Amino acid sequence: MKRWWSMIVAVVALVLVVESVMAQQKNDTILNSGCSQYNASSTLEFFRNLNTTLADLRREITVNRTYFGTQQQARTTNPVYTMFQCRKYLSTAECVSCFDRAALDIRSICKLANGARVIYDDCFLRYESNGFYTTATALGNTGRCNNDTVANSTSANFNTAAGDVLNNLLLATPKIKGYYAATTEQVVGSNTTVYAVAQCAETVTETECQNCMNVAYENIKSCPPRSGARAIDAGCFMRYDDSAFFASNETTNIKKYLKDGGSSDKKAIIGGIAGGVGLLLILLALLLWYRLSGKKKVAQRGHILGSTELQGPVTYNYKELKSATKNFNEEYKLGEGGSGDVYKGIVKNGNIVAVKRLALSTTKAKASFESEVRLISNVHHRNLIRLLGCSSKGPDLLLVYEYMENGSLDRFLYGGKRGTLNWKQRFDIIFGTARGLAYLHEQFHVRIIHRDIKPGNILLDDELQPKIADFGLARLLPEDQSHLNTKFAGTLGYTAPEYALQGQLSEKVDTYSFGVVVLEIVSGRRCSDTNIESDTDFLLEYAWKLHEKDMHLKLVDETLDPNDYTTEDAKKIIEIALMCTQSPASLRPTMSEVVVLLLSDDRSLEQRPLSKPTFVHSENRIREDTHSTPPQSVSNATATLSDFVGR
Repeated sequence: MKRWWSMIVAVVALVLVVESVMAQQKNDTILNSGCSQYNASSTLEFFRNLNTTLADLRREITVNRTYFGTQQQARTTNPVYTMFQCRKYLSTAECVSCFDRAALDIRSICKLANGARVIYDDCFLRYESNGFYTTATALGNTGRCNNDTVANSTSANFNTAAGDVLNNLLLATPKIKGYYAATTEQVVGSNTTVYAVAQCAETVTETECQNCMNVAYENIKSCPPRSGARAIDAGCFMRYDDSAFFASNETTNIKKYLKDGGSSDKKAIIGGIAGGVGLLLILLALLLWYRLSGKKKVAQRGHILGSTELQGPVTYNYKELKSATKNFNEEYKLGEGGSGDVYKGIVKNGNIVAVKRLALSTTKAKASFESEVRLISNVHHRNLIRLLGCSSKGPDLLLVYEYMENGSLDRFLYGGKRGTLNWKQRFDIIFGTARGLAYLHEQFHVRIIHRDIKPGNILLDDELQPKIADFGLARLLPEDQSHLNTKFAGTLGYTAPEYALQGQLSEKVDTYSFGVVVLEIVSGRRCSDTNIESDTDFLLEYAWKLHEKDMHLKLVDETLDPNDYTTEDAKKIIEIALMCTQSPASLRPTMSEVVVLLLSDDRSLEQRPLSKPTFVHSENRIREDTHSTPPQSVSNATATLSDFVGR
C-alpha cells in the first residue's frame, strides 16, 4: 500500500511538472522586445521601485485572477510605471506563468534601461519611467506573417475567411467592454478553421483602441494565405491562425457589435486606416531624419514603443505672428485674461494656431521664459493643449498653441452652446480632464500644479475631447502676479479654501477645482450662481445639501435626456465630485485615483463617508458652520512655486 501511495504521489508530481513546462513553453517565444536608449539615473532606487511594482502586479493577477493590471511608484525622483496583460483564453496559472517568464526576460534583455517591454503570443509586460497607460499605437508597431501557407486548393476561401474574421475584430473589439474578442471562422469547402483574437490595453479610450486596431489590421491584412499572423503595437494585439490556440468555448459573441457595421462604418474604418498609415509614414520620416542628422544610434532588439525623443519648441518670428494675427486684431481675439489675451493666427504654412500674448513684465519672468517654455513644450498628452513654440525677441512674449475650433467648455455649459452636450460627452470630458491632471501631477518628470482649473481653461477638440490649457503658465507667473492681481493664482469659486485663504499649495488644489468643474458639467450651472429655490446656496453647497437628502438627480442639467443616464451614474459622478472637494485636503483622492473611480463599476463608493466641504463664498468669508480654519482675507494669502519638484 505504501508503495502504491508513493507511485501516486510521483505521478501527480510528474503531471504538475509537465503542466508547468507546457504552460511555460506556450509563452516562451518573444515576439517583440525593446529597451529604452536611456539608463535609469539612480539604478538602485529605480530598480527597487521596479521590483515593488512587479511584485504588486503579480499579486494582483494571482489574487484577483485578473488579466490586466498597472502598478506605479510615482512619488519618487525615479518613478516607475508598469503594465501587464494576458490574453483572456489563458487560465490564471498560465497567466501567472507568462508573467514570471516576462519578468525574467525583461530584466535580462534590458538590464539598466529606464524603459522596456517584452511581448509574447499570450501576454506582454512593459515598464517606463514616464506614464504611458493611455498610449495605444506608437512608432515600432509591426506585423509578422507565418512562414508556411495553406494548401493552394483552399487558399482563396482561406483568404476570404481570414479577411472576414480580421475585419470583424477590427469593428467589434473597441466596442466590447475590456477591449478583448476571440472568434473563429470556418473556411468554406474545407475542414480548416481560422482562429483569431484582438485585444487593447484597458486603460486606453475606445477611440484609441479603434485607431490601434486600424493600424494592426493594416499591418497583417496582406498575410493570408499565410497560415497565421500577429500584429504588435504599444497598446493592442491582433492574431489569426489556422491552428486552434484557444478552446472552442472561449470565443466572444461579437455579432451584436457588428449590427452597425454597414458600408458607412466600413468607410469610416478605411478612412481611419488611411489616417493611421499617414501618421505612421510621418513618424517614419521623422525617424529617418533623426538618424540622418548624425545623432547617436543605439543597437537594440527593436524600438521601445512610446519612448521616442521629444523635440523642443519652435522659435517663431515676432513679425510673423504679428502678421498671422492681423496685428493682434480684436476680430481675431479668442479670449482674454490677466495673464494675457489669446488670438487666432494663420501662419505661413496655412496652419491655424492660437497665439497668447503674455502680460509678463518682470525681468525674472523674461529671463526664465525660454527655459520654461522648453520644459512645457515637452509635455505630451492627448488631454493637454500642445505648446508648439514661442517668440521672445519682440516687444511681447508670445506662446503658440494648437488651435481648438470648438473653443472652451464654458460655451457648452452656460454659453451660446448650452444644452448641446449629451451625458456621454460630458462623462468623456470629465474623464479626459482627470487623465490630463493625473499626468501633470504624477506622470510627467516635473510635478506641475495647474492652479486654475475651470471650464474656461478646458478646450474641446473636433471630437469634443477635452484639452487642458494654460497648464504651464503657473511656472511663468511670478509669485506677486496673477491674472486676478492677488497673491495667489486662481479663480475664486474654483480655488481650494486652504490655498485661497492660507496659501497652502499642493496638487489637491487642482483636485478641488476639478470637483467643482464636475458639478458644473453635470448641472450646466456656474459655480457662483445661487440656487433658484433658496437664492442663497452656491453650487457646491447646494450639491452637498442634495447629497445629504439623497436627491442627487435634482442637480442634473434639465437639458439632458433622462434616458441617456441612470440614477446610479449621476449619483456616482456627483459623489466623486464631492469627494474631490472635501476638507482637509488630505481627504481628497489623487487624480490617478479619480481616474480609477470613474472607470470602476464598484458601487462601494456609495458607502464611503464624505466630509463636508468648506464653502468659500467671497474673498473674505467662509461658512461658519464648517470645520475650516479661521477666515482670512484672500488679499493677504501667499503662494509659492514649491509645487514644481523634480522627479
